[in-house]
Amino acid sequence: MNAPVSNADLIEIDQKHLIHPLHSSAGVPNSRVWVRGQGSHLIDADGNRFIDGLSCLWNVSAGHGRQELVDAAAKQMSELAFCSNYTGGTNRPAIELAERLAKISYPDINNFYFTSGGGESTDSNFKLARSYWKVKGKPEKTKVISRIWGYHGVTFAAMCATGISGYWPAFEPRMPGFSHIPSPDPYHYPMPEDGSSQGIAAANELEKAILAEGPETVAMFIAEPVQGAGGVIVPQADYFKRIREICDKYEVLLVSDEVITGFGRTGKMFGLQHYGIQPDLMQFAKSITSGYVPLGGIGVSDEIANTMKESGGVWMHAYTYSGHPTCCAVGLATLDIIQNEDLPGQAATKGTKMLGDLHSALDDHSHVGNIRGQGMMMGVEIVKDRADKSWFGADFGLGAKLGKAMMDRNLYTRVRNEVICIAPPLTTDESVLDEIVEIVRDSVVEVLGS
Repeated sequence: MNAPVSNADLIEIDQKHLIHPLHSSAGVPNSRVWVRGQGSHLIDADGNRFIDGLSCLWNVSAGHGRQELVDAAAKQMSELAFCSNYTGGTNRPAIELAERLAKISYPDINNFYFTSGGGESTDSNFKLARSYWKVKGKPEKTKVISRIWGYHGVTFAAMCATGISGYWPAFEPRMPGFSHIPSPDPYHYPMPEDGSSQGIAAANELEKAILAEGPETVAMFIAEPVQGAGGVIVPQADYFKRIREICDKYEVLLVSDEVITGFGRTGKMFGLQHYGIQPDLMQFAKSITSGYVPLGGIGVSDEIANTMKESGGVWMHAYTYSGHPTCCAVGLATLDIIQNEDLPGQAATKGTKMLGDLHSALDDHSHVGNIRGQGMMMGVEIVKDRADKSWFGADFGLGAKLGKAMMDRNLYTRVRNEVICIAPPLTTDESVLDEIVEIVRDSVVEVLGS
């Protein structure tokens, strides 16, 4: 009996046996079985070719089919596929990757702990922050403040920090000690009536929250430099400088979630570099291996790292695959591509042009409320009424309609119901970026008229 090869046959088996992330039967009719990746394209089991408009999940930054990453994994696996990185054992790729990261990261961050992905990195920072404050003699500092529309993963603790409410109901009650402040979203955050800075006003939401919780109880504030899954929300230029001041004032650790923004996506190596500040802790994943193998991690400031080391205690936190030699070897090879091909520079140049092209193509459409982006991550926000910035109701099914229209035109990306998210590989040819703009425009016109 021949094995099934068509998209339809494979999907039938898939539905019998496989549970997906964000599992829902509603998406089955448009499902694709991906069998090959090539540059900025994905090919399905029927041979149809699609533009990868979101780098799969914001992570395949160097593009598909990079033989040097395949070779790095194969070479390392032939020598030492895996070993434990627990204290008392280590491996060359993990050591070399930590050293490389120290050279390109924020100046005060020189120590790294490796995980398998973003959610594990978030939980690791929660635990490190608690451990740090205990060593500092402030064990009551345990609370975490994050932002509405922030995404930090969906392991249980990370989900409690994630500020997208749709992730919560099936798993509540949530853990205590988590709260959210409004997003600084320049399109929706109200302008101060006194004419002062919108960015400062949005940042001051953190000070209000810290005072409401009690400064002596707040351990950390976690934020993405650009909110990604929440709709590509780029903050005001003065927002993060004020956030840094507030964190310093109340002894609250500032954690930069660079899972999406890290390694060039925004046009700089790391996202907070746009704003001239440093975090106390950072977290990363996704593009460190261009998605080829699972790898994430946290970066720790010298002050926190030295405090923990000088305590003399054991940090009772561990993952089997922390410092996985094969994953770290691919990470090293990916850093070679990022630096040798200047992926941050490519993101800055291509992203600026593409954002301008999106404005030219869609600014006049009556249902396009806001077009925004930084580097090679962009969002096109659809509104029902430009005057009040209101959205279409859930019963309209905007996200599903837009997603189908783009898939019908061979563009594969995600829609946050009312925001089309665009983040193709940083290596994407400009001709393909032009094609993405045309498809987005034509899909909006199909769904909402001209």
